[in-house]
Amino acid sequence: MARDVIIIGAGGGGPVVAKELAERGLEVLLLEAGPRHGDPEKQWTHFENDANNPLTGFFRFGPADRAKPAWLRELPQNSFLWQLSGVGGTTQHYYGNNPRAAPGAFTGYDGADKSRYDTAHLFPFTYRELIPYYEWMEHTLPVQTAAMGTKEETFFRGAAGIGLPVNTSKDISRPSFRPQENAILQPGGNAGKTTDAAKLVYPQATGCTFCGYCFQGCVQPRQAPRNLKAKRSTDNSYIPMALTAGKWKAGGKPITLVTDAFATKINTANEGGKLVAKSVTWRVGATGEKVTEEAKVIVMSAGCTEDPRLWFNSHLPNQNDWVGRGYTDHFFDWVVGLMPYSTGSAKGVGSSARADFPGYGGLENVGLPPAIQAFSLTFSDQGTQGGYTNGLGATGKWDGKAGRVNGMALRELLENLDRLLNVLVITDDDVEAQNRVTLSSVFTADEHGPVAKVIFKQRQRTARTLANREYLANRAAELARAAGATKVLRIGWPPLILHVQSTMRMGLSDTNSVLDANAESRAVKRLFVADNAALPNGIGGPNPTLTSQAVATRTAEKIFQLYFGGDPWVGREAPISSIDDVVTAAVLGQSIKPKAPAVLAVTGSERAVPVAIGAAALGSAALTAVVRRAAATPVESAPAEE
Repeated sequence: MARDVIIIGAGGGGPVVAKELAERGLEVLLLEAGPRHGDPEKQWTHFENDANNPLTGFFRFGPADRAKPAWLRELPQNSFLWQLSGVGGTTQHYYGNNPRAAPGAFTGYDGADKSRYDTAHLFPFTYRELIPYYEWMEHTLPVQTAAMGTKEETFFRGAAGIGLPVNTSKDISRPSFRPQENAILQPGGNAGKTTDAAKLVYPQATGCTFCGYCFQGCVQPRQAPRNLKAKRSTDNSYIPMALTAGKWKAGGKPITLVTDAFATKINTANEGGKLVAKSVTWRVGATGEKVTEEAKVIVMSAGCTEDPRLWFNSHLPNQNDWVGRGYTDHFFDWVVGLMPYSTGSAKGVGSSARADFPGYGGLENVGLPPAIQAFSLTFSDQGTQGGYTNGLGATGKWDGKAGRVNGMALRELLENLDRLLNVLVITDDDVEAQNRVTLSSVFTADEHGPVAKVIFKQRQRTARTLANREYLANRAAELARAAGATKVLRIGWPPLILHVQSTMRMGLSDTNSVLDANAESRAVKRLFVADNAALPNGIGGPNPTLTSQAVATRTAEKIFQLYFGGDPWVGREAPISSIDDVVTAAVLGQSIKPKAPAVLAVTGSERAVPVAIGAAALGSAALTAVVRRAAATPVESAPAEE
């Protein structure tokens, strides 16, 4: 008997579709190639090598058995592809930043700066259409104003110092700065007030405990139910809801989650002259057994690299040659300021402050623990500072030429870890056919078939992409100077393939897109994509997770309407938060009465909006007071450098 829906991949997008359709009562099978860390308090540590080693860490792209080698991809250029397998996917180590996309990335945008965007590759629907799905996501996760500390005050001071105003809206409309819209629960009780581990236990502490190890996964506060862990990665939010859907929602049906299940082929049949997705074959990692199950609808959510690989290995049609093409990565760069006072860079939420420059991209503050901080300072495509330039060595508002830091200069920065202000440059980059995923002809096929080859031609990006990156790097250096930096360095990163989008892009035209406006394949019916790969572009530069998940919610709704005769629910029902008491009771296995759908009254042209959570919920005056207080703190009042 066929499932209703099979979803391939339990990362950032798959669990969203799984939960939404399970809530509607569909029979959903969710496959994940990696492990499920069911008891992270025992399975995870804060040791960076144990967590983040790309070959052996518990956060790697590899099988559940860490004694087995990681799964490899061919990267013919200087670059680093940072993707995780396992339930939660790359959200397991993300910083929870959930800003909305820039409106200029959507069709129908008519702002004065509309020509500044990648107008050839816009969303096939309007920004206004996506707003209800943003609001649904923001309530469900939930998204809140980020918890902030000293490094955020430092960033705000610099942003105000270069003349940026405060943005108190969730929408990006002008150059501005603000606290991050963040999917990390605000601290409560003892959280954020003590470093005594004995006092940072649920329920004495709730939300973020300021441990500073977001990149090593979130187990805080300890002893909290899984759905009340601070960071709202999908393993802490959507997966607990999906697994208990029949308990907290009347008419819901719990999903079936199968891990250690690497999908190797999507099987099709010709029906009425159309190619239709029929079943999925996967390999069980522990035994090597091949399993095939049928479904009425199949959803690909394996990520921007593995979605195209699976497509190619399934020998699905690629009529316009756009499968795998158009890879966007926000062409990151890294600017670091050394302050004459403590910034607390390694403490608290990893990233809680940002600045947006519509049409260019954005900047965000990032705090790192020591080993990854060292990586960030030595990962360069522009040679070594004070040495060779590798043909680049850009100059600008920073000191000297861009390049990696080494020797005593590196030691100085690492010895002063908590006097650093890291600024991540997030470029609004163009969709380019040359940046792509294909199959490797160099690496031997692994147990799942030919492996992916990821190509980025970083020195041949479009003129707009390169100009945007230089503009933002200079603004980052100016920001650090305005915050009081005595030294400002630019590293000149090669592609750090972490913010990834658009390899299976939806679009307006069938000449340069793989998916239609519903995220359904143009070539294979009943086959959808619901992850960052479906995004049509780099969304203008903001972190992609919220937009990807909002689109995945919309895709789930389209699937329910198109193939199961259902009605839309976003804007008609009130969403249930992943931290709602009824969900917590379900996760704990307590006997509860499921909630009936709460229908929202919508009259005339009114649209129901869930309760606001986030920067807007603070109130414009309150939020402005927070950042003005930070910006007004004079640099001269900081402790003098020893």
